[in-house]
Amino acid sequence: MLALPWINLALLSLGYSLALTYGHLGWLSAISVFLLLVAGAAVRQREIPFVRYLGHGLFIVLALALATHWLPGFYNGRGIAPQRFTDNAVPFSMYLNQDKSLIGFWLLLVCPWIVGRRSLRLSIYATAMALPLSAVLALGGALLLGVISWAPKWPDHAWLWVLNNLLLVTLVEEALFRGYIQGSLSRCFKDLPYGENLALVLASLLFGLAHVGAGWQWVLLASLTGVGYGLAYRFGGLGAAIATHFGLNLLHFGLFTYPMLAG
Repeated sequence: MLALPWINLALLSLGYSLALTYGHLGWLSAISVFLLLVAGAAVRQREIPFVRYLGHGLFIVLALALATHWLPGFYNGRGIAPQRFTDNAVPFSMYLNQDKSLIGFWLLLVCPWIVGRRSLRLSIYATAMALPLSAVLALGGALLLGVISWAPKWPDHAWLWVLNNLLLVTLVEEALFRGYIQGSLSRCFKDLPYGENLALVLASLLFGLAHVGAGWQWVLLASLTGVGYGLAYRFGGLGAAIATHFGLNLLHFGLFTYPMLAG
């Protein structure tokens, strides 16, 4: 049996504790937790493959609903009120999401194989390779498309943004898109020529589609950066993917228009 990824769970728990200080849970949130437990029990059993597939299907539906804040009982607190970090930026506000974070807990507890354990040296090398590539693709592409501009800054609420983005955004998103989706597809395609490459590309496209609400430019940019995150995961494991994703977000936040230029 795989050992649980305790470091990742501890970081996610820290972020969840932070989110709880800003918001609170209603009793209806117990429904989501119960359904996640049912999905987890179905996935963990090994006797009936069909039930295991149903468990994964239930989780995917729940993950979509949690990520889009459709399920009741979660009163996510607002950490940053709407404001412009620079005069030419669109207003930005930030909530510390307790519902979306449950996706990360489920994945780390039920599917610890998503971590893709690598040595610390390999993780560092993979991050050093993937972060510059992702930055060129995302930030360079965003500059060319005219959706951001050079705007160095460090707002008063930057520390809260850093904690939220690392613990409740990048960790959860990478666990889902790289660990669960890319990792699962790699297993399914292991006997196909270039199966791992296909898994990486498909996971990147799905990651791009998750940004459809921000416009086609961000779908394109997120798909391209998903390639960088996918390479980090493939060669350095989940830790490298998280570090690459967070590093890129931090560069965007600190050095360029955030989240994007006003139209």
